[in-house]
Amino acid sequence: MAKYTPQDVMRLVKENEVRFIRLQFTDIFGAMKSVNVTSSQLEKVLRNECKFDGSSIEGFTRIEESDMCLHPDPDTFCILPWSDQGQVARLICDVYKTDGEPFMGSPRHVLKRVLKKAKDMGYDFFVGPELEFFLFQTDDAGKATTRTFDEGSYFDISPVDQGEIARREMCILLEEMGFEIEAAHHEVAKGQHEIDFKYDEALATADNVITFKEVVKTTAQRHGLHATFMPKPIFGAAGSGMHINMSLFRDGKNVFCDEKDRYGLSETAYHFFAGVMRHAPALTAVTNPLVNSYKRLVPGYEAPLYIAWSARNRSPLIRIPDAKGQATRIELRNPDPTANPYLVFALVLEAGLTGMEERLTPPPAVNQNIYTMTAEERRACGVTALPKDLNAAVENMEADPLVRRVLGDHVYEKYLAAKRTEWHDYCVRVSQWELEEYLSKY
Repeated sequence: MAKYTPQDVMRLVKENEVRFIRLQFTDIFGAMKSVNVTSSQLEKVLRNECKFDGSSIEGFTRIEESDMCLHPDPDTFCILPWSDQGQVARLICDVYKTDGEPFMGSPRHVLKRVLKKAKDMGYDFFVGPELEFFLFQTDDAGKATTRTFDEGSYFDISPVDQGEIARREMCILLEEMGFEIEAAHHEVAKGQHEIDFKYDEALATADNVITFKEVVKTTAQRHGLHATFMPKPIFGAAGSGMHINMSLFRDGKNVFCDEKDRYGLSETAYHFFAGVMRHAPALTAVTNPLVNSYKRLVPGYEAPLYIAWSARNRSPLIRIPDAKGQATRIELRNPDPTANPYLVFALVLEAGLTGMEERLTPPPAVNQNIYTMTAEERRACGVTALPKDLNAAVENMEADPLVRRVLGDHVYEKYLAAKRTEWHDYCVRVSQWELEEYLSKY
């Protein structure tokens, strides 16, 4: 059910004396973009008459077909609580072509298409993400460093955790914007934090992930800090993940739940995550989109390397949290917070629905620490590995037709081309490690 109508938005803007509205959307990599208008233009905006040049947005259109229209979603209206330039509100928008057709390069449209498929099958897809991030000091020029203020570790509190003040303000601002914050704490590494917000339907959650990142970065800047969602900013320390908790509902009932099952899971749940496991190698270029992402997916830091599932330990790709009834869910542990949530949720949902359609069955649970198993033991349990780097992930993506089917030709081709370029640039760049290792020796 809609939360706001266009008339509600007009009324709220007037009542709160809003002067500026940010019309927000993302490119195919999940980077937030915006067009700012004054409140005098709001009626025009709500008639879907706001145009912009799409040729300047990465992965969008060519110059000769650059005109795009923004169609705001009234349900996403929110006043930004940190603005000091008069009241500023935002609306998240869908991108359309000037002929009124949805633009196939819009990540929000990609997710909407798969959600419609699920809806036609009778299902609503709910997602609860867990985003981790680092808070670093800045230098005299305001540039980010990798120095932290704190010596904190998992669940530590002040005075050890000097980022607590900034993190507390993030929670306050998020709640003012309508988030329900369930937990906030220091993570394992120095300077690393996590804030968890309540699950919601997948489209709303994807919008919330983008908003969450903006709040975290803005608040950190206000405190003279730099917030980064980079998966592995510090060698030898834990990396940042974006674990995804997922469930399917039908007529208000969680269809993943079967309390008679050993793990509390229904056949539907098993089929769903069997599909995710089958297609996981092909999804990794999107769930873990950077060269740096694969420096997080290494042994010793609780990030999954292997395609397996368990209800007891945190080394496999899929974990079944200890939750029953309506809270029954499946946790996918490999995504990181640099991923585009619209594309990730779309791909994972399609993989799960495909598993349901094909009635796939997962292998037996692996309840021991997979990191300590030998290669022979892993093979005996049917455990395979995620791609080892971005290049291998791109090759797996190309080999699985599901990814192109979900993303559509436009996003698929643009995304692949960008990732090939990123890998090439990484391979030819001379790193600091190479200089330290070879410069004096040879």
